[in-house]
Amino acid sequence: MGRNDNSRKGKTSSSHTNKDKGKGKIKARGNAPHKREQAAKNTGSVKEPVKVAAKKSNPVTDGIRLNKYISNSGICSRREADTFIATGLVTVNGKIINEMGYKVKLEDDVRFDGRRLNPEPMSYVLLNKPKGFATTTSTNDTKGNTVMDLVANASSGRITPIGRLGRNATGLLFFTNDDKLKEKLSKKGMERLFHVELDKNLKAADLKEISEGIQIGPKKIHIEEISYVDNKPKKEIGLKIKHMGNSVIREIFDHLGYNILRLDCVTLAHLTKKDLPRGRWKTLTKEELELFSML
Repeated sequence: MGRNDNSRKGKTSSSHTNKDKGKGKIKARGNAPHKREQAAKNTGSVKEPVKVAAKKSNPVTDGIRLNKYISNSGICSRREADTFIATGLVTVNGKIINEMGYKVKLEDDVRFDGRRLNPEPMSYVLLNKPKGFATTTSTNDTKGNTVMDLVANASSGRITPIGRLGRNATGLLFFTNDDKLKEKLSKKGMERLFHVELDKNLKAADLKEISEGIQIGPKKIHIEEISYVDNKPKKEIGLKIKHMGNSVIREIFDHLGYNILRLDCVTLAHLTKKDLPRGRWKTLTKEELELFSML
């Protein structure tokens, strides 16, 4: 009994001594952090390390290899593209590039043997524009809603509108990323038929002046056709014009003292609003696209 009591007392004394020695100090033990971590895991208070996914390459910001850009355009394979690059047949933004592995961005002007390339699939989209959307490709917030918001899911390509419609104008608007067609339509124009509603009846003399070509300052504006809309008041006009801008129509009627209450593009070349509700878009059919070759 005495031995056991002394043993217990010895242990107790030793314990008190250690506490006294360590008073005011924190002694780190080798396995203390492990124990704390294990205890925290048991209580669910320690968060597992966050796994960060590998950053994917973004061709818009990081660029893509020149040979892939050329191959995507449908000209040739990547291996053949390397040969064309090495022989100096490829330019980027006006400079000959023969460096293997050279990277370009989608907006760069890449040309093969003088012809500009487009690595995106060609897209042709027709929108029936509602009121309240500006015809702009700007991402400036001050522009408010734009037509690009309406066709955001229409194509993976960087389509842009050909021609313009004012924010409060409605009707057909054509989008594409086909630079060759854009250039053709910009030079030749494209017939657009507008339904125009004025604040008052259009005088016959004014209708005649517009049809014969109206002189506004130093320039003379020619239109394709103009007439009163059948079975409607004479303030509703049908006007066919090749100008791709929007302001020219307002310019004509402002010059003659009329205000436009409503402006709606009802046909665009051979395209119509049939089966295309306001605010909706559609991809052109092969037949509709082929008719552009006749313009």
